[in-house]
Amino acid sequence: MRRACVVGATGYVGGELCGLLRRHPQLELATAMSSRPGPFEEPVEEAVEEAVEGAIEGACAGDVQPLDPTRFADHDAVFLCTPHGAAAPLARAALEGGARVVDLSADFRLRDPATYEATYGAPHPAPDLLDGAVYGLTERARPDLDGARLVANPGCYPTAVLLPLLPLLEADLLDPTAPLVADAKSGVSGAGKAATETTHFGNVHENFRAYGVGTHRHTAEIHERAETDRVVFVPHLLPCFRGILATLYLVPRRGVDARTVGATLTRAYADEAFVEVLPTGTPALAHVRHTNRCALGTADAGGLVVVVSVLDNLLKGAAGQALQNMNRMLGLEEGLGLP
Repeated sequence: MRRACVVGATGYVGGELCGLLRRHPQLELATAMSSRPGPFEEPVEEAVEEAVEGAIEGACAGDVQPLDPTRFADHDAVFLCTPHGAAAPLARAALEGGARVVDLSADFRLRDPATYEATYGAPHPAPDLLDGAVYGLTERARPDLDGARLVANPGCYPTAVLLPLLPLLEADLLDPTAPLVADAKSGVSGAGKAATETTHFGNVHENFRAYGVGTHRHTAEIHERAETDRVVFVPHLLPCFRGILATLYLVPRRGVDARTVGATLTRAYADEAFVEVLPTGTPALAHVRHTNRCALGTADAGGLVVVVSVLDNLLKGAAGQALQNMNRMLGLEEGLGLP
């Protein structure tokens, strides 16, 4: 058995990772840490059951331990479920200790330190590590993942947008002058466990809103990875706990329709266990909740091609994709431990 450490084990994503690791046949949850030093008395299973809807009962027996980077060397794998800025020094400590690292924060997602500073409002905390970091959109990154030491797990919104968009850009099916509109909606767990004015029950229940229009931090990540700034990304907050539904409104080249787009996506992901292209219709959140699957569907609409992409933001958008990546990094079967 390989040994894994989850830092930030009491958050939504960290809790989900703990649950996955407890079922993993070759990678055990050896240590669950808080994202900060100092005493922490809440048992892991209580934190997870509180945090994650549908958590596996007893998935994370044991106590959360205080953050202690000196212990990273006792592990083969370290998952960092911490805020941006806090992950980079922990990644350095884990790498120096010989562990492989999947960072679920934004610290290594952007290639350019200047873009990071403009997006997150602070200098990059470890620019010397950027060249060695692999952007872990798993289905698109396998050659770089095998044997990698440091992987930046993509954001949940970018995963939902990039999985359908990249094959279409590569196939040159879209009008190169038209905007690429990504209208995306997320459940409230995407905002993390800490309560805010926007995410507390009274402001989410029976409500629906757009937010971060033109300013959301994931925009820079989508633009960089799609290699175009034509993507217009607009996120919304759904009155549900988990799941992302992204609707892409695309202007096709002459002669291209939803059938052409669907066939291209089907070919791109024909051999993928965790990306499903529907033969007809478009998917709903119910298709993917509590799974590591992204489901895609296409439709024609008034001269546009609409692509609908759905995934569970805590799994394929975070913990599940992180485990896919770590499995590859350790030379294990990619789907081990994943629902």
